[in-house]
Amino acid sequence: MKLDSTLVEEGLKKINWAWNFMPVLRSFEEEYQKDQPLKGERICTCLHLEAKTACLLLTLKKLGAEVSAAGSNPLSTQDDVCAALVSKGIFVYSRRGMSTSEYVENLNKALDIEPTIVIDDGADLIALLHTERQNLLPRIRGAAEETTTGVTRLKAMEASDDLSLGVIAVNDAKSKFLFDNRYGTGQSVVDGILRTTNVLIAGKIVVVAGYGWCGRGVAMRMQSLGAKVIVVEVDPHKAFEALMDGHSVMSMKEAAPLGDIFLTLTGNRDVIRREHFEVMKDGAILGNAGHFDVEINKNHLEEMCESKAVSRKNILTYTLKDGRRLHLLAEGRLVNLAAADGHPIEIMDLSFSTQLLCALHIRKKTLEKGVIPVPEEIDRLVMKRKLKTMGVTLEEMTAAQRGYLRSWKE
Repeated sequence: MKLDSTLVEEGLKKINWAWNFMPVLRSFEEEYQKDQPLKGERICTCLHLEAKTACLLLTLKKLGAEVSAAGSNPLSTQDDVCAALVSKGIFVYSRRGMSTSEYVENLNKALDIEPTIVIDDGADLIALLHTERQNLLPRIRGAAEETTTGVTRLKAMEASDDLSLGVIAVNDAKSKFLFDNRYGTGQSVVDGILRTTNVLIAGKIVVVAGYGWCGRGVAMRMQSLGAKVIVVEVDPHKAFEALMDGHSVMSMKEAAPLGDIFLTLTGNRDVIRREHFEVMKDGAILGNAGHFDVEINKNHLEEMCESKAVSRKNILTYTLKDGRRLHLLAEGRLVNLAAADGHPIEIMDLSFSTQLLCALHIRKKTLEKGVIPVPEEIDRLVMKRKLKTMGVTLEEMTAAQRGYLRSWKE
């Protein structure tokens, strides 16, 4: 990315603001900076390029790494933050609104750094390394994956014996999925909906497709704002959990005529499609928070509409042949990032601290190929450090209590 000096100042302001609310990442930077533990490493990243991510990238650089960054979503890239990163010596390849071909081109440019460590969001970098850029694989010590969708793709690669790297599933750390996916997604999706539409949530019927940790968080927040939540699920255990949490559960076919707002968080494709659009209310709002823009079938909307127009920033209204209007938010991309600023800063402080410690872990030892859990000591360290920054003291077990738990006799 070429440096646009007019954007640098605003980008730096955003980064500095985020840094103020990231005490865990700050503490690790202060702890490790003197020793430069990442010196000599070349770290290639594909992440949402906004202020919180910038704090991670700058920390990696301060600890000695050479860092390149591609944006993981065309609409989540913030150009002022990118300009600020370039001014600080990060190699950035992204712009807001880039085309699909530009996106792939930028991934390749980021990989030209010939990385030794990869940090991915959605596994697109890793997929590219296993197709077009296989020549780079021998140099790579290991990788880390940020998202549920990415981990799912990697497990599919592993199952088919196509994964040639060791990849730490950062998403599956307790400090990540319990808080980032639930509280982070829950708040940020509501933030994106409210910023984009300015509609009242109370009294509306909100259909949440997918009741994993992200779906739980969104349903909880919508319920707290007075919405009636319908959950659509394929998993019987998650469906029952949604019932126990006070939500209705039904198929998308049953929910489609009832919903005012539809939100997909499954990681799968065609969750909402032609048969559902055909029976939706006039004015239904459609949003996605499941990573890729395939959960809401945009091709079906295009085929069914008589006309389409931008009603408001980040809202594309499709007018169907019978006159009904369906409003698609943020092109069906991540509504919490494309139409807002993503997860709250304090939440990403935990996630990016885990990413940092995983990079340091990979530095010490090249990973065996496969999807690897976050080391327990890293997961616990992040949470203990967070509690320490909050002034919270944990209870300590006595020697007798530890002995009791180790013994099967009373």
